[in-house]
Amino acid sequence: MHGDYPIDDCPTPDPSYSPAEVVSIQLDGLATNNDPVENAGIGTAYNFASPGNRRATGPFNRFVRMVKGPQYAPMVDHVEATTGPMERSGTSAEQRVTLTGPDGRTVTYAFGLSEQSGGELEGCWLTNRVMLD
Repeated sequence: MHGDYPIDDCPTPDPSYSPAEVVSIQLDGLATNNDPVENAGIGTAYNFASPGNRRATGPFNRFVRMVKGPQYAPMVDHVEATTGPMERSGTSAEQRVTLTGPDGRTVTYAFGLSEQSGGELEGCWLTNRVMLD
């Protein structure tokens, strides 16, 4: 486990959250990225990233650069989010989310989630990937 996980003062995974709530918590954070602290929204997304996702995209400072890069920039401080149905199959789930970025650009992402088994995150739904749709 990296020493930068979880990010302090940001929401963290809990087995009581449904997959839809996990996406919603991340979107709420990203909509107001710098509230209450700088990059708190991105920190929330990092906290809800699966261990494999964090291994591929972390540490946190690298994750921040990725999210602020061209592919994911519309997520940061987005002004509108429209969520599609959560498609759930056993321990995996996917949801399409259309975001309107601060520049007015609209982008659709597919959030892929899985329910964790074993370890301290047992039973938590976490994000494996977010792809441009």
